[in-house]
Parts: sequence; C-alpha cells; structure tokens
Amino acid sequence: MSSTTVLLDSGPLADVDLVALGAASGMLWRSPEVTVVGIGAAEHLPLRLGASMEAAASRLGELAGTDDVDQAGTGPVGFVTLPFDRDAGGVLVVPPVVLGESNGTRFATALDGRSIERIGEDVDAVLSTPVPPRPTEITLHLGRTAESWRDDVVAVARDRIAESELQKAVLARELTLRANADFPLAPIVTSLAERFSEAMVFSIDGFVGASPELLVSRVGRTVRAHPLAGTAARSADPEVDAQQIASLHASAKDRVEHQITIDWLLTELLPFCSYVDAEPEPSTLTLANVHHLGTLVEGVLSEPAASILDLVDAVHPTPALGGAPQADAVELIEELEGFDRGRYGGPSGWVDSSGNGQFAVSVRTAQVRANLATIAAGVGVVAQSEPQAELEETQAKFRAMLGTFLAG
Repeated sequence: MSSTTVLLDSGPLADVDLVALGAASGMLWRSPEVTVVGIGAAEHLPLRLGASMEAAASRLGELAGTDDVDQAGTGPVGFVTLPFDRDAGGVLVVPPVVLGESNGTRFATALDGRSIERIGEDVDAVLSTPVPPRPTEITLHLGRTAESWRDDVVAVARDRIAESELQKAVLARELTLRANADFPLAPIVTSLAERFSEAMVFSIDGFVGASPELLVSRVGRTVRAHPLAGTAARSADPEVDAQQIASLHASAKDRVEHQITIDWLLTELLPFCSYVDAEPEPSTLTLANVHHLGTLVEGVLSEPAASILDLVDAVHPTPALGGAPQADAVELIEELEGFDRGRYGGPSGWVDSSGNGQFAVSVRTAQVRANLATIAAGVGVVAQSEPQAELEETQAKFRAMLGTFLAG
C-alpha cells in the first residue's frame, strides 16, 4: 500500500466544500494555510509522546508513493490527537483518502490507487449521509461549583506560587453537557468553522475544536509557534472593548504570564534550530468572545530538519496550558484540579510523510461521546492573580463552545 497524490485543478472535486466534507466525515483540519480532510481509516496507530513518535513517522514514510503536488499536507497524512498527560496514549489515524488544499492548491491523495471517479463516489457518499437532528434538551453539569473552584483551586494555587519557586500554573474547570439524543458532529463542526474563521478547526476521533493557539508548525525548515497567554473578555461597547485591550497590554500580571511562555518556547526550540526568535512585543488576537495577548515565534530548523512530531514532543505542554517550571506546575494541576483533562490542553493536528505538520493547543474543544460532551476552560495563575477575575475568565471562555452546542 502506497500513496498517490494528484492535482485537482478542475472537475467536481476541485469545488467540493472541504469544511462541509470534513465535518461530515469526522476527520478535518482547517487552518489559514492548510485544509486536509480524511475519509475512512486505513490505520489507527497508537501514539505516545516519546519513542512511539518515531515509529509513527516511519510508518508514514513507508506509505509514501508518487506525489504530483509536493506541498505540505500531500502524500500520506496522519490526523493526531494526544492527551494533556504526557504519559497517556493518543492516536494517529491514517485515512485511505485525503482531500486537501495547501496555499491555494487543491489535491487528492489515495493509499490504494483508487481512481478520481472512485474518490468522487466516496465524497458523494459522505455528503449524502443524512445528519440526525440536534438534541432538543441539554442539561449542564459542573464538576465543582464556581465558588469552590475559585476558593479551593485558584486561591490555593496563587498562594502556593507566591510562597515557592513556581512561577505559573494553569488551572481548568470542567463542564459536561448531557442531551436527550446523540450530538451530531457535522453541524457542530460546521458551526465552529463559521463562528471562528480565524481559528484552527479540527474534528478527529470524536474530539472537536476551534483553537486559536498554534502549538507548533513545520513546513520544510520553517518552524513557527504562536503562543497565547493573557486574556480579557470582549465587550459589545466599542469604547469599553478598546479599554479592555489597553488594560490587557498594561496588565503586569498578564504580561508576566505571557513572557514566561515565550521564554520557555525559545529555550525548547533552540536545540532544533539554526535560528529562532520572537516578535519584540505581543499583539492582540481578538476572538468572538475574548482578547488574547499573542506573540509569533519563528525559526529555521537545522539540517536534517526535525519532524513536526519531534517538535510536538519537545514543546508540550507549554506554560500556556501547563505552567512553569513544567514538572512542578503539572504536579500542582494533578493535586488541585480534580478531573482528568483527557485531550483538553493536549496537541491536536496533522503530520505528513515529509515531517511537515501543524498542531494546535487543544483549547476551545469538546470531547463528544454519543449524548455527552465535555468541555473545559483554563486560566494561568500567577502570584498576582485575582481568583474572582480568573473565574470570570473561564466563564467567558466557556461561552465559545456552549454557544455552538446550544445553537439551533
């Protein structure tokens, strides 16, 4: 079994709505640069940060065949989700058929030599499958009360940080949605793509999200990361919203939290790079519900260039979702949070047989299983944190996913 990638410059497949297709097939990655959609699953490879990453990369290389396009995302592609816990296992799914678009070039890849006509039949079958109606009743269940999380998690963590060498810990809350019928994935993913056009939207193995935060990407020898740390809620009043942005940039707490992540990423990426640097000042990333401080980190990989899987292994979890120092922060998370994050906060993305790929930090996500959906929202806690303000930040973040599930 080996891959064949062909250019789609005309014909019906050149005009297929890739987001609609990926929402229906359950295997989608959409970013401003690359969209890849999988149909079916030729292989499910168990994946764990560390040694198994090399085995997965080798298997993709074994599947590589002819490629008339030679862009990031062509050839055999693996869709990946990994949990936050580095010791827990994730999955790499290799679909037999991939449709994609990379920097404006549309292509199709098949692992078994199937014809364009056969791929078209596969696409038609996916798009014509009836979508079940949305549930009519949804109830919300908090893992713990807002007051308990504020006082027994955030306040305790803040005090521990103030009394120790720990600089930051990211603490999250969990919310479960229980419906009177199974949640259909397709309209949820489509809604995320429509509402969050600036985000990396993905659907992999029942895990869906619209993350604004690039963990790391690799195209050829270029490596990028775009960490976000520091948050302010949006306001419908333009004057108030402008004040929120100004306050965010002036906030000593948020600037400290943000710089911790930038410094850490530069340190972790440097061994793989001949050059790496960050923008001198953070910019504002404005989303539908919140503003974030964001800084682009970019570098040139040394030869031979490390695979995206090696880079993910090196930088997860960043201080934006774990804390600093990493080991101490993760220990505090395990002690105080009180729930299993699963894939929330972990890496989700794709990798091709050349080692290219893009991975998001899995925030603004939901794990969907039948009539249950679990979402989480976290905040960076530092010595200057105000517990009530951190609670309100999680409430603003919850609204992004809740609006998708409760709509229509």
